[in-house]
Amino acid sequence: MSGLVNGKWVNGDVAAEEIKGGAFHRQETRFRDTTLAPEAGRYQLFVSYLCPWASRTLIYRNLKALQNVIALSVANPCIGEQGWEFSTPQDAGDNVAPVRYLHQLYTASDAHYTGKVSVPVLWDRKEGRIVNNESSEIIRLLNHAFNDLTGNQLDFYPPDLQPEIDRWNSLVYDNINNGVYKTGFAKTQENYDQAVTNLFASLDTVEAHLAHHRYLAGDTLTEADWRLFVTLVRFDAAYHGAFKCNIRRLEDYPHLSGYLRELYQWPGVKETVRLDHIKAGYYSILWLNPTAIIPKGPQVDFERPHQRDLVGPSAGIRVF
Repeated sequence: MSGLVNGKWVNGDVAAEEIKGGAFHRQETRFRDTTLAPEAGRYQLFVSYLCPWASRTLIYRNLKALQNVIALSVANPCIGEQGWEFSTPQDAGDNVAPVRYLHQLYTASDAHYTGKVSVPVLWDRKEGRIVNNESSEIIRLLNHAFNDLTGNQLDFYPPDLQPEIDRWNSLVYDNINNGVYKTGFAKTQENYDQAVTNLFASLDTVEAHLAHHRYLAGDTLTEADWRLFVTLVRFDAAYHGAFKCNIRRLEDYPHLSGYLRELYQWPGVKETVRLDHIKAGYYSILWLNPTAIIPKGPQVDFERPHQRDLVGPSAGIRVF
């Protein structure tokens, strides 16, 4: 396995600790504090442009106008022998020495930590500890915790739509967000066949829905859309090839591909997408791609017209 054991780094195959019986099982995250003090400069996000889970938090940092409130440190795209690494040591506040490896933050928070070392990490620079490393909780915090400080009132988890958002989150997480990993990391034909079938059945379900609805929760852009976006934007560039998610390309879905382009073109979002990091990172997983050759294609133009304003009961977007 790759990770920390009683505070000591142990190197091994990426995701090896999560494969049981030939099937991929994602580990639970461990740092789950959901209380923040809304102070500018107190918190720091440690992320990778490779990682879809980290990309959720990058998107929210931009959409919620938190660039000058929450500091950002970006790891190298390829996971090294000591896990996530930064090209230069990253300042993490007065209580911790600058860190070169992400696992140093984990042991600073818990000297005897055992488990996976993952991004994103929401770090408290004042207290020198990890606040939270669960992306679904971090984006909920960013959605509301700093509103009074920034004046940004965008709400991607409005109370009236929460049941519908939660319903979509459940389907998308298990079968699409995590589904690409279940497919790519499967170690038996049976597990691969089951995972890839579930993945594309779920993509078909979303495609059919988007034929008549602009967004997942109807006519309103919500958290559910951003959680789906981070997988879709990586699909043709990485998952189709590296993870054998190749029954169809995302470009073969007219509604999904248009929906993807609309979200990509939303102000502040395209800056969070680095296809060079995405391809370099996924194709560097040597037990999946022993030659580490990075393909040139595909070339996907996310800037071309999306025409999603022609779908659904309203051509407008909800004003929050």
